[in-house]
Amino acid sequence: MNTYQQLQLDALGDATRRAIVEHLLRGPVSVGRLADEFPVSRPAISQHLRVLKQASLVTDQVLGTRRVYQLNPEGFETLRSYFDQFWSIALTAFQQKVEEQ
Repeated sequence: MNTYQQLQLDALGDATRRAIVEHLLRGPVSVGRLADEFPVSRPAISQHLRVLKQASLVTDQVLGTRRVYQLNPEGFETLRSYFDQFWSIALTAFQQKVEEQ
């Protein structure tokens, strides 16, 4: 695991940040609207989004007076490649076991 992947996993280690990511699966949303959906303050949501952005899991765009966040597919591709290695190992082990029988 590289440092970048560790940063991403650490970012997703928090339940609120995972919930924010799940919410962003539905599409881009402003900080204010996210804050309305969670039982934490707007500054707390902004801090969570900052951590997710530093981990390249979300991107943001300024639209007028609002900052809108969305998922960053490239960031999740890095995580996917990390987890794919486990699937490869598991499937290889399964194949070897089947071939033994």
